[in-house]
Amino acid sequence: MSETVTARPDGPSADATEVVSISERARSEIREIVAHENPGAGMGLRLGVIGGGCSGLSYQMELGKRREHDHVQMLGALEVYIDPKSAVYLKGTTLDFHDGLNGRGFVFSNPNARNTCGCGESFSI
Repeated sequence: MSETVTARPDGPSADATEVVSISERARSEIREIVAHENPGAGMGLRLGVIGGGCSGLSYQMELGKRREHDHVQMLGALEVYIDPKSAVYLKGTTLDFHDGLNGRGFVFSNPNARNTCGCGESFSI
């Protein structure tokens, strides 16, 4: 089961739009990481897309501060930040966490991706 996280661009007139769904397994792993890292006040989980990787675009996850114009999503008490440019590429994406014989890590299932690399860490539109 996954939780759909609703995002809103920063600002009073912004309409709420769905951007990313986060599975229960991913939420659990994120909570463990945040508890271990203890990022402090004003820090949240930043999801994004950056140029690079064998297919052209790569996913990014990091703990960071909120920036102007970020989409802000709530994941329990943790804020999730997505910059407006990344939100275009991530719309409809599901973030999951796999822990098995083939590896352990976060997995982005992105319906917008036309091509992905063999490792699944980069994509193209």
